[in-house]
Amino acid sequence: MSTETFHAQPDEKYDTTNLVSKQILKIILFILVLAILLFVSSGRVTWVMAWVYICVYMVGTIINALLIIPHKPDLLIERTRIKKDAKKWDRIFAPFMAGLSPALTVIVAGLDARFGWSPQIPLVLQITAIAVALLGHLLLTWAMVTNNFFSAVVRIQNDRGHSVVTTGPYRYVRHPGYVGIIAFGLATPLMLGTLWAFIPALFMLCISVARTALEDRTLKEELAGYNDYAEHVRYRLLPGIW
Repeated sequence: MSTETFHAQPDEKYDTTNLVSKQILKIILFILVLAILLFVSSGRVTWVMAWVYICVYMVGTIINALLIIPHKPDLLIERTRIKKDAKKWDRIFAPFMAGLSPALTVIVAGLDARFGWSPQIPLVLQITAIAVALLGHLLLTWAMVTNNFFSAVVRIQNDRGHSVVTTGPYRYVRHPGYVGIIAFGLATPLMLGTLWAFIPALFMLCISVARTALEDRTLKEELAGYNDYAEHVRYRLLPGIW
C-alpha cells in the first residue's frame, strides 16, 4: 500500500489542532488506565516490573506519536473517524486487540503478582522480553509510517485512493503491523513475570491470526494489485512459516 497523500473532501471539515489534542489525551488516558489496572490488581504501587512495562509502553507510544501526528495527519484522521464501511467481523476483532486483550493481560499479571501463582521468572528472560516488546512497538510504528492506509479497522479505502504498499517492512511480510502487535503482546507476560497472563495473550494471538487471514482474504478479493503483491511476498506474518 502506497504512501500517497490523502486530502479530506471539501464537505469534510476537521479541526487538526483539536484532533491532535484528542489523540494526545487518548494516549494519556490509556496509559493511566493501564497503570490503574496493574496497581489495583496487584495491590501495590511498588511493583517494579509494572513501572518498567508502563515506561516501555510510553516510550513506544511517544515515538509513534512523534512520527505519526506531525507527519501523517491524514492517517490520524483515518484512524480516529467512524468508518461505516468497516467489515462487520472486524467490529468484534478490532476492539479486542486494541483494548480488551491488553486489559485482560495486565489484570491477570497483576493478580499473579499479588497471589504468587507463577514461579519466579529469570531476570534475563524479563530483560529479553523488554527488548522484544520495544522492537514489536517499533515494527508497528514502521508499518504505520510506511503505510498511509494503516486504518484502525479493516476496510477498502476507496475514498482515499487505496493502493498496495510494497516498501518498508511490507517487503518481507504482508502484515508487519500485526507482527509488532503480537510481539508486544506475547512479551508482556514475561516482562511482568507471569505465566498465567499467557492465557489472554495467547487468545490475543489467535484473534490476531484470524484477523490477519480475514483481512488478507478481503484485500485479495477487493484491492487491485494485491494478488500480484501476495505472489511476490508469500508470507503473511512469519517468513518461511505463514
